[in-house]
Amino acid sequence: MQEHVSDRLVGTLVDNRYAVRSKLARGGMSTVYLATDLRLERDVALKVLHPHLATDGTFLDRLGREAKAAAKLSHAHVVGVLDQGNDGHTAYLVMEYIKGHTLRDVIRSKGALPPRLALALVDPVVEGLGAAHAAGLIHRDVKPENVLIADDGRIKIGDFGLARAVTTSTSTGTLIGTVGYLSPELVLGKQADTRSDIYSVGIMLYEMLTGQQPYDGEVPIQVAYKHVNETVGPPSALVPGLAAEMDELVQWCTANDPENRPVDGQALLQELRHIRTNLTDSELDLRPPSAVHAGQQNPTEIIARTNNPTAVLSSSSRPELQRPPYPPHALYPPDAGSRPETQNAPEGQYRPDAQDTSAAAVPLSKRAQRRLDREDEKARSRAAATPVRNLREGNPRRRGLLWVMVLVIIALLATGAGWFFGMGPGSPGTIPAVANKSVVQAQQLLSEAGFQSRTNEVFDDDVPSGLVVGSDPTAGSETRKFQPVSLFVSKGPQLFALPKLTGGTLDESKNGLNQAEMALGAVTEQFDDAVAAGVVLAQDPASGTPARHGTPVSLLVSKGPQPIPVPAVVGQDKDAAVKAIQAAGLKADVAKDRVNDAKVPKGAVASQSPSSGTLTKGGTVSLTISDGPRMVKVPSYIGKQATEARKALESLGFQVQVNNILGGFFGTVRDQDPVNTDVPEGSVITLTVV
Repeated sequence: MQEHVSDRLVGTLVDNRYAVRSKLARGGMSTVYLATDLRLERDVALKVLHPHLATDGTFLDRLGREAKAAAKLSHAHVVGVLDQGNDGHTAYLVMEYIKGHTLRDVIRSKGALPPRLALALVDPVVEGLGAAHAAGLIHRDVKPENVLIADDGRIKIGDFGLARAVTTSTSTGTLIGTVGYLSPELVLGKQADTRSDIYSVGIMLYEMLTGQQPYDGEVPIQVAYKHVNETVGPPSALVPGLAAEMDELVQWCTANDPENRPVDGQALLQELRHIRTNLTDSELDLRPPSAVHAGQQNPTEIIARTNNPTAVLSSSSRPELQRPPYPPHALYPPDAGSRPETQNAPEGQYRPDAQDTSAAAVPLSKRAQRRLDREDEKARSRAAATPVRNLREGNPRRRGLLWVMVLVIIALLATGAGWFFGMGPGSPGTIPAVANKSVVQAQQLLSEAGFQSRTNEVFDDDVPSGLVVGSDPTAGSETRKFQPVSLFVSKGPQLFALPKLTGGTLDESKNGLNQAEMALGAVTEQFDDAVAAGVVLAQDPASGTPARHGTPVSLLVSKGPQPIPVPAVVGQDKDAAVKAIQAAGLKADVAKDRVNDAKVPKGAVASQSPSSGTLTKGGTVSLTISDGPRMVKVPSYIGKQATEARKALESLGFQVQVNNILGGFFGTVRDQDPVNTDVPEGSVITLTVV
């Protein structure tokens, strides 16, 4: 899915939040990039509008409304819309990033697909559309390029950038979509609804089963013309042996008249799953022949309806919707006893083989029988409403009286119609502004303006619960008073339980926040004697607290046990040293063996380990106690030479002091103090020398 192409936005920062990493794809209205959300530290898909659209204020307003509508939809098979904004001349949408490939890639690589695989791939797409339809959204651009298949097998329908709330008018001067999948009503400029998406799904299913689209042309307008004036044929015409139920499913979805299609995604999903469970393994695993086309890329087209003399979609040259003489799914017309000749079918329309005279004898499926019954009922109703003979001729006076009565009735009808559409329920009125008002206030305003209303509850991050978010039709628009007005009442923001973040590392907590789509708040640290450094001690708000997406969560992280400086106790009395160490929160370990130390008195600390630095609470300091200086016996050196006596005494560890009498001329020790006794090592020995 990733496209490595040089681009001016790659390597830049959008809105001081989204770091653009690479270009993924380019469409008819926008370019999609892979970006990183620096605030939440996650990969996202950044959809940037083309410059000519980014300067269109009307289009940007519509984009904002579409983004808000799509962001309210949360479903496993719909790509989520996360953010929308403008950064200078850059208008963008932020969407969930799905790493993988598209359904177009599958069709391109495999061609026509077996029914089992085609139904398995389209099932989550229809389920996602069903959820969107239930939430009041339509897609308008369903195609294989917008079906994303993640590397882990998840399937999602993406690019709701063209979606609109069903309750919002979609009739515009420009046709937006992919021409190969456009429904006839969109081509004709009529109102789009959920059944328009169903038509696109039917075209996509046809392409999955056969490997090619039902219509092609040299220019898009030719394909659009065929959508209006031709009927999609059965896939079995290209895939011999395909189950009749698959033909019926495709042609049900692609009926030209929206009234003959499934009403929405949920209705189609039920039928699709019913077919999957009723087909045999051989029917599901049918190997279709190689596709005629490997599947071309289908960019979203923007087809103008005006100022184009060759376009059939303009208001003046829009193609006529030519109806077949009988419903395309019926085996014969409801008002005839036998099947019509093939030359009566419109050119290009699918029809059964003209040589097949035994089709009426083929047993019908239950769905075909139901449709046939409905068509018979319609035919009988039309026949009952059609006169079978003219009024018989009577006398002129009676005919004149009849004409007078007809004219009076016409006048009364005209008067009634004038009242109905001029002053009555059919008269136009302007929808009042009801946003941010209570339901009672909004209903009263609508009632005073002559409108009836109904309420629908929706999630909204901005409008408080219980107040009206908006209406359909929107405030300020003009509509007939007999048409009901929908009020969208806020349920408040959609809340999600915060995950448990304590007990793990800070990085693990960040990952948990990203997965829950929450924001990282303030991170503080504190010492904790029982918890290792880097482990999250607490979170605020607490786990399980309901919160909206993007809520910041503050974390308290352990710095580990607090370090304690080691007190210096060398030279202190043993008991005093032990108390000082214990007062600091440490343990003292006194060695059993003492040592002699000339400088440390007996009973005092001679050494400690460690002598400095820090320990944690409960750490151990080893103490060695002094036994005082070592006692050495002083020998007598009286009568010996002073030089010899000094050297001998110093070798024993004594200090020597010499007192010379008469200049110490002879250098002989006459007296010594002390002598022949034990004294502490290092004591001073005095020699008297003559």
